[in-house]
Amino acid sequence: MAPQTGTPIRVAVAGAAGRMGETVCRAIDGAADMELVARADPALGLSLRQALADGRPDVLVDFTIPSTAVANAHEAVAAGVHVVIGTTGFAPDALDDLRGAGANVFVAPNFAIGAVLMMQFAATAAKHMHSAEIIELHHDEKLDRPSGTAARTAALMRAATSERGGDDAEIPIHSVRLPGLVAHQEVILGDLGQTLTIRHDSIDRVSFMPGVLLAVRRVGSLSRSPMFGLEQLL
Repeated sequence: MAPQTGTPIRVAVAGAAGRMGETVCRAIDGAADMELVARADPALGLSLRQALADGRPDVLVDFTIPSTAVANAHEAVAAGVHVVIGTTGFAPDALDDLRGAGANVFVAPNFAIGAVLMMQFAATAAKHMHSAEIIELHHDEKLDRPSGTAARTAALMRAATSERGGDDAEIPIHSVRLPGLVAHQEVILGDLGQTLTIRHDSIDRVSFMPGVLLAVRRVGSLSRSPMFGLEQLL
């Protein structure tokens, strides 16, 4: 399903009662080229099936929990609805069977532009520094550890290290869960007589919204699906 040229993109949000879901709903409401047509969440008494049938969205944005995000993606794609997923904690290959399914799926562990830059800078630095460790800090309601951002950062750094013929060893990740935090990450690299620290802080969930809206606008025209990582759209 794709919106006609000049018409708003019809969007449904799964996990709309959560803090991220609420923020996404406000961002979509404020976007001139989008229309929020359904808020799916058990806490709101609206199932995803009802949201898809009643709202007839072009795109589903999913910020739920790992145990339901994959099922939601399959249900949406079966209905011809594109999917943008910000939920982390599930294996990427869980969506492999959606290749060529007719509707596109886009997944990002972090939608903050600064976080994407942090990951890219860390990958570049990993080519030149001997060792590295990652510290990720999130609010105490985050279910997965390590975070999807930390796992993605480590994967990018290992790939960059392998490209230069270096050690492909696992990069240690330390997870912190505390009230008062939103989403924060430090990558600390060390070499002979020196260290380099790359840090990103999301101090408000609105930091993720430009990336979410970008993904909603672009998911219908992806060159491949599923597609992972906001850097693919920048």
